[in-house]
Amino acid sequence: MEKTLETTLASTIGKLLRDNFGKGPGSIYVSVGKPFITMYLRDFLAPMENVLLSQDNPLRVQETRDALMNKLIPEIQNIIVAETNEQVKGIYYDWCLDKKTGIIFAEFVSNENYENNRLKDYPEKDGIHEEINRFTEQAQKVPEKLHSYKLNSRTIVSKRDKIFVEIEQELIRSGFNEQLRLAKRKLEKSLINKPYLEAVLGLTIDDIFVDWDFSDDAGYVILILNPTK
Repeated sequence: MEKTLETTLASTIGKLLRDNFGKGPGSIYVSVGKPFITMYLRDFLAPMENVLLSQDNPLRVQETRDALMNKLIPEIQNIIVAETNEQVKGIYYDWCLDKKTGIIFAEFVSNENYENNRLKDYPEKDGIHEEINRFTEQAQKVPEKLHSYKLNSRTIVSKRDKIFVEIEQELIRSGFNEQLRLAKRKLEKSLINKPYLEAVLGLTIDDIFVDWDFSDDAGYVILILNPTK
């Protein structure tokens, strides 16, 4: 069943992106593990985006993609709900334009207690949490709560609750979500100690993605691992 779900989501979301961006991802790797579904996109860069990047204008690409994703999120949510028969709390996304990769992920509405979730128990968790707490404190403040889930050998999703400082909360109230997202993407990724995380995991990290739920004061970090290196 999960294989069918993964294949169906990869095909349906791939077509949606192709129809709206003019070019779809070369591949989509879907990971399913409640309360998350992640869709890792590879070889995803439209010709015009490539031109803008060659002109050293990555913010323009991010702004355009974010505007388009805001339009597509309801449709992506409907697709996931239809295929999983689960309520979706939110849809999130991030990009690594230099690598032509990206992530789209959904968090389900879940009544399951975190402590009872088997995906939370993985050997490297303490080291991962230590680094996430460290860089989050440097960027904002220590999360009030931090949960993480290892969906499979390639995907770790972490959720940080209550991380925004007062100036960020005021920007959110004033409607500057997009500006805050663009700034925080760059800041948080620059603060993450990737070599330390790789040492903790004993694996190469292919990509690190971040996003936030501004209305719920929460932040997400997704690690895409390469278990073959």
